Amino acid sequence: MSQTKVVRALISVSDKTGLEPFVRGLAAFGCEILSTGGTRRFLEQAGIPVTDVASYTGFPEIMDGRVKTLHPRIHGAILGRPELESDAAAIADHGIRPFQLVVVNLYPFQQTIEDPAVRLEEAIEQIDIGGPSMIRSAAKNHAYVTTVTQASQYDEVLSRLRSNTLDEPYRRRLAAAAFEMTAVYDRAIADYMHRIVGEADHAEPFGGPRLNLSFRLSQPLRYGENPHQRAAFYVEDRPPRTSLAAAVQLHGKELSWNNLMDLDAARAVVADFALPAACVIKHSNPCGCAQSTTLAEAFENAYEGDSVSAFGSIIGLNHTLDRATAERMCQSGRFIEAVIAPGFAPDALEMLTTRPKWKASVRLMQVAFSGGDRGDPEYRRVSGGLLVQERDDLPQSETDWKIVTTRTPEPAELSDLKFAWTVCRHVKSNAVLFARNLALTGVGAGQMSRLDAAFIAAHKARDRCRGSVAASDAFFPFRDGIDEIARAGIRAVIQPGGSRNDAEVIAACNQHDMAMIFTGMRHFRH
Repeated sequence: MSQTKVVRALISVSDKTGLEPFVRGLAAFGCEILSTGGTRRFLEQAGIPVTDVASYTGFPEIMDGRVKTLHPRIHGAILGRPELESDAAAIADHGIRPFQLVVVNLYPFQQTIEDPAVRLEEAIEQIDIGGPSMIRSAAKNHAYVTTVTQASQYDEVLSRLRSNTLDEPYRRRLAAAAFEMTAVYDRAIADYMHRIVGEADHAEPFGGPRLNLSFRLSQPLRYGENPHQRAAFYVEDRPPRTSLAAAVQLHGKELSWNNLMDLDAARAVVADFALPAACVIKHSNPCGCAQSTTLAEAFENAYEGDSVSAFGSIIGLNHTLDRATAERMCQSGRFIEAVIAPGFAPDALEMLTTRPKWKASVRLMQVAFSGGDRGDPEYRRVSGGLLVQERDDLPQSETDWKIVTTRTPEPAELSDLKFAWTVCRHVKSNAVLFARNLALTGVGAGQMSRLDAAFIAAHKARDRCRGSVAASDAFFPFRDGIDEIARAGIRAVIQPGGSRNDAEVIAACNQHDMAMIFTGMRHFRH
């Protein structure tokens, strides 16, 4: 079946964006318009001739509009196959007038439940019944019926009507989009119901017995981590405004897989600070990070934390990038792949895109740094399954911190310990990092032993170790790690504690006249 002539259209939409010009375009083709309730009134007010569905079915809308299109003359007109003898006979016997076009979108259930104060009764009333039924009927019968479910499809449908190319392959694409819409909609309803049942029963925190995730394609990527791997970036339908999916690219080359991974890491690190902060990311790890009274000074201290690794890095900033910071970035010998920040001052933007050698290629990403959700689920794909956990990004508490050594941290050391502990949870395990004056001086990341992590942090810090403090994402299992950082000149350490050898580790700190804090919380990052 390849006919494209549209004689009759059924239109019933909740979202009326772009509807008036679209329906005027249909009417210009001589198409008869049938509609219901609010859509009918909207079209009538626009002066567009429209037939009430109730006058066609001979049955009024009832139950406050809950029942209006659930009628054999509606679904027979959508599902009928005029070329099939038995269907043609039923159409004639029951006075059915087939639709060639069905335009339907759904009650705003997803938007309704985004309000944390919404009552169950209000959410239930936004569960569409007739809409999905009509969409599925039309999509099933796409050999004869065009199914339009999004305002973004209106212009092309009219264009194809004009060029007589509203053919079956195109209708099949629209049908696929329609089934996708109803699947996402039903999944949202099921997830909501499982969630409220789970809250009442104190059940599984991530939903029901099945986990179904829905993401839309944002952009195909040139390749994945390596050129031989295909890749794409999919995003949530309504991503948090502070998420990478909500970021806007202001300048630069196409984003790569590795860029996106590092940008997300950079955003997460600096989002943990209120005062001006900057971080330098390489391979998803902060090789430099600093907090200061000005953003320019924070950037400079972060970059100098490991200036060798910082070449070709991703920069995260938690305040609007200003001219002074841009001046530092553009210094000779510095190469930056991408920057993510909540804003860019016009003169800073102009500087970054005109001065350095890398001016044409640097990716500049803008995203909000406040107003987003924390503690959302985090997913990790494994062969044959999916691991789900709460994201480790909730504000950290010092309530359970304990000073376990004879020596108490001095005020400056305590300030550095708090800074180091904030950054530590963003470093891949095993992780040991050094900090001084609210800036990283050395990072040992992703090591198989904590002793190796301590050795690498000392190697990176070199002479800057003296007077630094150390943070460890998990406990020191033996005193050898403490001895290693003591040789480097570390004066205080912060770690979760909880090892069977804690007494030995504490004794080592006391022997080296080091202060140590136990936080009681581990921050492994695999």
